[in-house]
Amino acid sequence: MKYYLVAGERSGDLHGSNLIRGIKENDPAAEFRGWGGDLMQAEGLDLVTHYKDTAFMGFLEVIKNLRTISGFLKKCKADIISYQPDALILIDYPGFNLRIAAFAKKKGIKVFYYISPKVWAWNQKRAWKIKQNVDHMFVIFPFEIDFYKKFDYKVDYVGNPLMDAISTFKPDPDFKTKNNIGTKPVIALLPGSRKQEILGMLDVMLSIQPQFPEYQFVIAGVKNLPAELYAKADLSGKSVVVYESTYDLLHIAAAALVTSGTATLETALFKVPEVVCYKTSGISYAIAKRLIRVPFISLVNLIMDKEVVRELIQDELNERLLADELRSILPGGAKREIQLKDYQVLGDKVGGPGASQRAGKLIKNYI
Repeated sequence: MKYYLVAGERSGDLHGSNLIRGIKENDPAAEFRGWGGDLMQAEGLDLVTHYKDTAFMGFLEVIKNLRTISGFLKKCKADIISYQPDALILIDYPGFNLRIAAFAKKKGIKVFYYISPKVWAWNQKRAWKIKQNVDHMFVIFPFEIDFYKKFDYKVDYVGNPLMDAISTFKPDPDFKTKNNIGTKPVIALLPGSRKQEILGMLDVMLSIQPQFPEYQFVIAGVKNLPAELYAKADLSGKSVVVYESTYDLLHIAAAALVTSGTATLETALFKVPEVVCYKTSGISYAIAKRLIRVPFISLVNLIMDKEVVRELIQDELNERLLADELRSILPGGAKREIQLKDYQVLGDKVGGPGASQRAGKLIKNYI
């Protein structure tokens, strides 16, 4: 059968690649085309557009790029019609994918959605549109089952796909040597996978480095972004940038500073104490503050339904608070052991691997 997938972000590319493997286990003759990234392409996706061209962060940034986004929507719709897939599989990326879902439904194409948009966080009325346009939704958090019940919409809980990626990870024993990382303990910096995130977060993360001379700051870099985004770190000679090696970095890290997103959960599942960082344009933040209906922005705190990791948002993301919070989670810090104990509970809530295989089997059976 023919499958068309749409993922518009780095995390979607990761989960999409695992999902393709899950589908192939149940449909060995499957063909794949769509939007995603290098990982999905490596699994056999005929790549139409790379996510690096489609990832826009924040309300203001989306408004500035409306014409570009409109062009992408037209391109995607035309390509879906031309390909005539047996199933359309949308992966997170709601601003774009919910529009594609409505289009495909009208065209009589079976629509699957893997990793629900965070409609429980803001604009909950979008759940009605999902019910109307998505044939089957596969969710990755247990609380999403009860959320959708309020809309009389039955969803399939398949578990969290991050566990699939983490369970297959094998650390590189030569990682430090290959990347010129010395003997000092490592503080990992995960400033994000989009240009806007790195511009907003990396400078303040690096600003506290002089206060921690006994540690080595190592940045998780992304190859498909311009190298100049990391130039300040490279030129300083005090930081190391490693590319496409986030799990190897987390494997050796004593603590981490992490931009809000999937990486916050990945860091916690690697049992690395962290501080969550988030900063966007003033207009985007003002709009988000009015719309968001959940008390936290990090997946760790949302799943645990309490503050496990400190979230430094907007004006709180400053040199003084960031340094104080980092000290508290380093060895000997007051919050370190408390956070690590909470991580144990978090791991139990997230569960084990197998989400991609379960979702792949369900998709094949539903078709």
